[in-house]
Amino acid sequence: MVHPASPLLDHCPETLPREAYVGTDWYAREMATLWSRQWVCVGRVSDLLPGTMRAVQVGLGSVILVRLADGTLRAWHNSCRHRGAELCAGEKAAGKLVTCPYHAWAYAADDGRLISTAHAHPTKDFRREDHGLKPVALKEWAGFVFLSLAAAPPDLKGDIPLVTLDNWPMESLVTAHRWEKTLDCNWKVFWENYSECLHCPGIHPELCDMVPVYREGVMAANERQDWTPDAPEAPRLKPGAETWSLTGAPVAPAFPGLTEAERQAGYTFVTLWPSAFVVAHADYVRSVRLEPLGPDRTRLIAEWHFAPETLAQPGFDAARVAEFAKIVLTQDGDACEMNQRGIASPAYVRGRLMPEEYEVHHFHEWVLNQMEGER
Repeated sequence: MVHPASPLLDHCPETLPREAYVGTDWYAREMATLWSRQWVCVGRVSDLLPGTMRAVQVGLGSVILVRLADGTLRAWHNSCRHRGAELCAGEKAAGKLVTCPYHAWAYAADDGRLISTAHAHPTKDFRREDHGLKPVALKEWAGFVFLSLAAAPPDLKGDIPLVTLDNWPMESLVTAHRWEKTLDCNWKVFWENYSECLHCPGIHPELCDMVPVYREGVMAANERQDWTPDAPEAPRLKPGAETWSLTGAPVAPAFPGLTEAERQAGYTFVTLWPSAFVVAHADYVRSVRLEPLGPDRTRLIAEWHFAPETLAQPGFDAARVAEFAKIVLTQDGDACEMNQRGIASPAYVRGRLMPEEYEVHHFHEWVLNQMEGER
């Protein structure tokens, strides 16, 4: 009998319907609701140099992320107040002004005020103060930048224990490797795969070797059928392994602020629906971001972050460190694409979750709650 404290489901609920993964209308509602209301991770603060601006996508909206010369961040809707032209494409230098490349209207980069209408000569009924750039909500956490299109965004923390990374020197870490891949699957398919380990024995031989409990098709010991709260906690990584690397050997000294339990854990996950997750190891940190590109396409952006002194080590190779996680992510990507192809079958209506897929069920409930009033 399963212990009452177990996270396992006591029933087998249905999944989201097929339309949630292939339907253009459903996808459009997601972009207009949860992807616009929630906080969306768009990268690291340190990866946008002072005096630079970058166009990023948040839900249905293109946003200009500006880092002023003093390092301060600002975010504005990427639309000129004249006739709506895009103000920034890609990344470029930013001074004190954001200037429209179409008709040269210029705005103050720090507060969005309309400074100039260039060659146009407004009449007296035109009020400059009514035509500044429209701001986008911005927050920083652990060196990451989050944006929300909502007028009153929710608490960034929500029910996510963000304090789990307090002992990592997150703000000072440097991005040393980046890997990008476009997956032919719905963004939710990726999160569902992330949220269970029933697939691990068949999909991830290398990962199951590194994390022995994954061989059982569970993410943690408390998912075992016979688990009880008084069961001794075993090490997560295989004997001799200290981090996620090809050999399990550490790639750098452990971060000095970690507790013994954090060092021994081997990895600490922080999940930030809908757009990102962070995996903190004792010697480096990895982040993965998702960007929906359509009902059946998702861009995956993985980055590896290290202490500056680690990067200064003679012969240090960040790409080599990344190889292990790339193997796992590639396997996950292939599995997600396989899942999407099957969902696209007209024979598929919806599936049934198993007790071990409690996090998938939680995710489905979250998606539906975020779309409330729009379904």
